[in-house]
Formats: sequence, C-alpha cells, structure tokens
Amino acid sequence: MNLDIKSLKFDERGLIPAIVQDARTREVLTLAYMNEESLARTIETGQTWFWSRSRNELWHKGKTSGNTQTVVALHSDCDNDAIVVLVNPAGPACHTGARSCFDSTPPDEDLGLLLNKLYELIESRERERPEGSYTTYLFNSGLDKILKKVGEESAETIIAAKNEDRARVTAESADLVYHLLVLLVARGVSLDEIRAELASRRGASEAR
Repeated sequence: MNLDIKSLKFDERGLIPAIVQDARTREVLTLAYMNEESLARTIETGQTWFWSRSRNELWHKGKTSGNTQTVVALHSDCDNDAIVVLVNPAGPACHTGARSCFDSTPPDEDLGLLLNKLYELIESRERERPEGSYTTYLFNSGLDKILKKVGEESAETIIAAKNEDRARVTAESADLVYHLLVLLVARGVSLDEIRAELASRRGASEAR
C-alpha cells in the first residue's frame, strides 16, 4: 500500500472519492469517500475505513455487519484526486444485502440473502416446532433422520448429474442445500462460519 497521502488532492471538505473494487474480479463494489484520517486507518489496519457524509463521522466497513473488506492494494488516479481500493470482501458491500451497490439484481433474488433468510426460517422452526411443518418433522425425528435425508438428497443429486438431467440437477441441488441447512442448524453451525472457512481457503489458494 505505497500510497503517498500528502500527494492526494482532497476537496474543500477534506474528502476524496474511493472506488472500491473486488481484487479478484475487478467488480466495482461501491463508491465511498475518505478523508486523511480514514485513509490512514485503512492503511494501518488493512481494512476499509470511510467518512460518512450523512453522519459526519468515520466508519469502519463491516464493524457491525461483519461484512469487512480486506485491502489488497490502493492506487490513485492520474490527477491524484480519486482512489481505487482493491479488496477481498467478506460479504455484501451494499446495505441492501447486494454484493455490489451497483448490482441491479433485486435483493430478494440475491442467493446469499436468500440462504440467510432460509437459515433464519429453519432456526425458527427448530425453536417453535409448528405443527404440520416438514422442517418440524425433521427436527422432531432427530439427527439420524436429518443425516439420512442429506445422504438421500446427495445420492439423488449425483444420479441426476450422471443422467445429464439439468432440470433435475437444479431441483435436487436445491433439496440438498435445504437439508444441509437443516443439518447446520441442528448442529449449531452458522453460515458465517461456513463463509469464514471458504474465505480462508480462498486466501490460502491465492497465496500459493
């Protein structure tokens, strides 16, 4: 992060636009603003800090949501009046739950958000056990039944893939994901733990 802060041209409010991009895909995640202090903290901590123009204060991206951004590189443009921040994101960049603030996909159709909502629904089924719910039936039947269903759905997904049946692969994969989420809830494993494990593996593979 060899960026000379003193060479940058901050505006009359002491701010400079920061374009945040995914370091791997170069997808633009968000446009935010930094002042000298937030930029210094970004360089010092290796995570993004910005200046909130609406709250008039510093904010650490992901402090409350966990959707932090690990900085890979910082670059200024040719006029030194804008910054590009390359990051490895640990979650959505947008407050709507979308991966990018420039993502036109409705939040309810975002896969990550849907998985989180489904996980929360399954958690509520475990707590409340409403009658007539298939999820309640699985929890009432115990861990062995849940494990058996995960095995069955895995086998059905394999068979569909073997038969090159695209529609069945999609349907069986959805069933498998659902039952896997039930298993995760039953064993007390959160999606954040899965995300962290996947992120650590990605980081290890990129370091090789």
